[in-house]
Amino acid sequence: MAREFETKVLHGDKIEGREIASKVTPIYQTSAFTFKDLDELEGFYEGNGRYLYSRVGNPNTDELGAAVARLEGAPAGVAASSGLSAILAGVLAVVKSGEHIIAADDLYGGSFHMLKEELKDFGIETTFVSFTDLSLVEKEVRANTRLIYTESITNPLLRVEDLEAVIHFAKKHGLLTLVDNTFATPLHVRPYELGAELVVHSATKYIGGHSDVTSGVVVGREDLIARASGKIVNLGSNLSPFEAWLTVRGLKTLALRMKAQSSNARKLALALKENADVEKVYHPFEHGGEDGFGAIVTVELTEKADINDFFRALSWIKIAPTLAGVETTVSHPEVTSHRALSPEARAALGINRQVVRISVGIEHASDIIIQFEAAIRASVGK
Repeated sequence: MAREFETKVLHGDKIEGREIASKVTPIYQTSAFTFKDLDELEGFYEGNGRYLYSRVGNPNTDELGAAVARLEGAPAGVAASSGLSAILAGVLAVVKSGEHIIAADDLYGGSFHMLKEELKDFGIETTFVSFTDLSLVEKEVRANTRLIYTESITNPLLRVEDLEAVIHFAKKHGLLTLVDNTFATPLHVRPYELGAELVVHSATKYIGGHSDVTSGVVVGREDLIARASGKIVNLGSNLSPFEAWLTVRGLKTLALRMKAQSSNARKLALALKENADVEKVYHPFEHGGEDGFGAIVTVELTEKADINDFFRALSWIKIAPTLAGVETTVSHPEVTSHRALSPEARAALGINRQVVRISVGIEHASDIIIQFEAAIRASVGK
């Protein structure tokens, strides 16, 4: 088996048993699979066959789940129709009606909303608390608490979670841990290897990497993934074969893309840190060394900056409500990723009108820096 990350990305367990041994797994773009007789059909239900109906399982979706699990060092994984679908499946693999989750208060807005509002309909309550002080988290542990939920690098203010401390805390209290590892990717962090029971990815982002697919993956302990898979099948949140195939294709260049993007992000963050018209730069400078640690830079412009003029002046850098493509893009968390939060909740987190999240691409670092510095100058009328 391959030992190094760059090799693991390319060489994994492909679906075998094909009559034609193509180099790349074909797209099994089919709603169902056929059987030669009733004995073979019955064999599927007895555990002797792999595929029946694509909502239940498909070679392409299986390949994606297994590939991400391998990179995370986990024994099993399953693909879903989106990052939020993967999160929901992971949560429901652990928590049932009448039980309780403790989550970090600085999560991605979509995750925050799902945990806070949508899970109420499942009879599940979530308490949000700062994970910077685990004594505060400890105060929220209840008899019915089952799960600790956090992100390896938080969205959008890029706090790097102390996963070892959080996971140790969870185990001390008999709780399971689910980590969203979308921003870090398994190139930088592997939460399962640190002891987390479940890890999720919005594979739409860095796993797919090319802004042309929507998908999610949850990996982890085999028994929990079996439960998560059942939720995906029975709630109809399965991923289509073509989307899975696209995601696997993108995954093969993860190491190359993420290294280049992380390096560029660090260079941009260092440059903007010296800009007098930037109030704050959020970036994990203390992690990753010169190679960088993740491909996001979040900045808060000074009050002098007109935020509309800033966005208008970005030229080839486009505004997008998502992140992680190979092209550099920007988003405005106040009106996109964290729109669902109340103004008070956003203010408590430090997300205001002047905050901009930058998803750094693979362009030349100097071109990225020049464009942002020009946009900042335009926004303050220089």
